[in-house]
Amino acid sequence: MGNKRCIIHLPFHIDFEHPSGSQIRPVRIIDAFKNIGYKAEVITGYGDERKKRIREIEKSIDDGIKYDFLYSESSTQPTLLTEKNHFPKYPFLDFGFLKFCKQRNIKIGLFYRDIYWRFPIYDQSVKTPKRQIAKSFYNYDLYKYNQLLDVIYLPTKLMYEYIPFNFKGIVDELPPGINSCEIEKKNIEKNTNEVNTNNLKIFYVGGISSIYNIKLLFEVVNELSNVELTVCCRKEEWEKEKEVYESFINSRIKIIHKFGKDLEPYFRECDICSLLFEPIEYRNFAMPVKLFEYMTYLKPIISTKGTAAGEFVEKNDIGWNVEYDKEKLKDIMNLILNNRSTLLGKIYNIEKTLNYNTWEARALKVKSDLTSL
Repeated sequence: MGNKRCIIHLPFHIDFEHPSGSQIRPVRIIDAFKNIGYKAEVITGYGDERKKRIREIEKSIDDGIKYDFLYSESSTQPTLLTEKNHFPKYPFLDFGFLKFCKQRNIKIGLFYRDIYWRFPIYDQSVKTPKRQIAKSFYNYDLYKYNQLLDVIYLPTKLMYEYIPFNFKGIVDELPPGINSCEIEKKNIEKNTNEVNTNNLKIFYVGGISSIYNIKLLFEVVNELSNVELTVCCRKEEWEKEKEVYESFINSRIKIIHKFGKDLEPYFRECDICSLLFEPIEYRNFAMPVKLFEYMTYLKPIISTKGTAAGEFVEKNDIGWNVEYDKEKLKDIMNLILNNRSTLLGKIYNIEKTLNYNTWEARALKVKSDLTSL
């Protein structure tokens, strides 16, 4: 076990003490490779930090150290623009290192995080000069990936049709995972998942604007007297967006601004969690990290048909995948209220799928894929 080595290449800065947003995934995947027995040589940080680590690893390779594979993840920014000032100070560093590894027959897999920049919503949120520059660098990333990668991983394979290239290697999916140490909590959580006769309690954690608009959920809960909703979002986002939602607020709808362990009581108290979003084109392949967090707490999920998340929920029978329609959503909620034992069946299915969806399971897949080439 101690002789297994891999390289993890993350061409951006990570705050390991307080990772947030897109930083959580790479932190989890580093831990997962270590948990399956690998000595992981990690390249991350701003350019000067990465340069130092790359030179050290290149020397170790030339000195005869063997690495089973290299696993990389893209940034939300183009690779060459991940410095603090977004200036391409190290234009040849990262792709030069991938080329170095390829020439030494080290197989390379990369998780391509997002294709947000290909959608109109990106054009609307980024000013023209900056947008044009960024897109040219995003396209350069794809050009280099096609030259250097053996496997490109996506949140779901459905995303591939939106990427403007014909990849020469293997295309596969590597969705988010579940923190295995969190699964140990499931017996505690299970004790709180007793079927009761109170109101149906729904919990949502995440954004509430743009592609995260949850107005329909507010409308439905407002009209159903035996349904409660708790929404956790950033305080500044609520202040900005509350006009969209305020007309639906009543005593059964609560807005909170919590994070981390402070969320646990809300997960314990709720019956189901929500991923109910409008099925816009971007949702065809977006796979929310929250889906897997909800599963960790053994909470059935209500999702929207026509989304990748909804497809996952339906395939694994871990919740309800419903049309984005007010009356149909009401029908589902009334169905649950009238037959609350259905919650236990969904919880049982979540328990069955947990171990197949840990970060360690994702790491084992990468290892299997890249060492078999």
